[in-house]
Amino acid sequence: MTTQIEPLLRQALERRKPLLEALEREGTDCLRLFHGVAEGLPGLTVDRYGGLVLAQTFRDPLPPDGLGALEELLRKTLPYAFAFAYNHRGKKPAEPFEKWHRPAPEALREFVCREGGLKYLISARHRGIDPWLFLDLRAARRLVRGSSAGLSVLNLFAYTCGVGVCAADGGAAEVWNVDFARSALDVGRRNAELNAVPPERFRLVEEDCLTAARQLAGLPVGGRYGQKRRYERFEPRSFDLVFLDPPAWAKGPLASVDLVRDYPSLFKPAVLAARPGGRVIAANNVASVGYAEWEEVLRRCAAKAGRPLRNVTRLLPDADFPSFDANPPLKIAVCEV
Repeated sequence: MTTQIEPLLRQALERRKPLLEALEREGTDCLRLFHGVAEGLPGLTVDRYGGLVLAQTFRDPLPPDGLGALEELLRKTLPYAFAFAYNHRGKKPAEPFEKWHRPAPEALREFVCREGGLKYLISARHRGIDPWLFLDLRAARRLVRGSSAGLSVLNLFAYTCGVGVCAADGGAAEVWNVDFARSALDVGRRNAELNAVPPERFRLVEEDCLTAARQLAGLPVGGRYGQKRRYERFEPRSFDLVFLDPPAWAKGPLASVDLVRDYPSLFKPAVLAARPGGRVIAANNVASVGYAEWEEVLRRCAAKAGRPLRNVTRLLPDADFPSFDANPPLKIAVCEV
């Protein structure tokens, strides 16, 4: 395995040199060092989050000797000290895998990484399976930070509020961060505190995103969206910017999310909650969905809702998420309403 990855890792780091220099100037120390699906070893990624380097597998777990060899190679190759952790995200966590894949104790503590000079908490292991900061969304966070001055921002599926922190730091008048997971919002609150975000401009809403978005959009909440559970009530209102970054599939307390078959159920309330002349920044991370067909879904949905999109601009991830066919799994559309 080491003989396979060593030249590929060196090529990946060489390819990233211009980006690494730009990120350093920007005040960023977290990035994807190796993106296996595009760089020669599908199913393996290596990410840096400040003082933590996290390797992850998505198909087969690394054998013990392969894991040790990978860590040794990284320590030999990378020009900084780091704690190392490894997580397997695939469906084959067989014995004795669980006994030996645990990271060293120092890798289990919380770290603080930086992006654009802002600080974010990161942990290799927590209650969920996703890192607390999605690195491929960096370009979108950068855009939000640079264009939120004086705006009202609705951050749906906020997770740990990385986008919300960027909006607030960029001068947003108010930011609503909506997610049904209290544990994620707790991390988001701490991220806001790390960056001295005034709490009066940073609202945390622990609620099902579809239920909240439909109310804000003036749509009824019923049927599968909420008749069987109590939920927080909101009056309809508009936001200057709505950010929509749902998981590929999830079953929440009141509704399910399915980006392949039912993106319009998410996009319609997002569009209706955006003021005329505002924007919706929408994301879709399902690799099997092509950008052109997805953009057409967005345009048809907005038109049927009576709010046709005036313009749609595609935003690509940074170069540490290469896609040599120009079709990265993460698709980001900046929609002018």
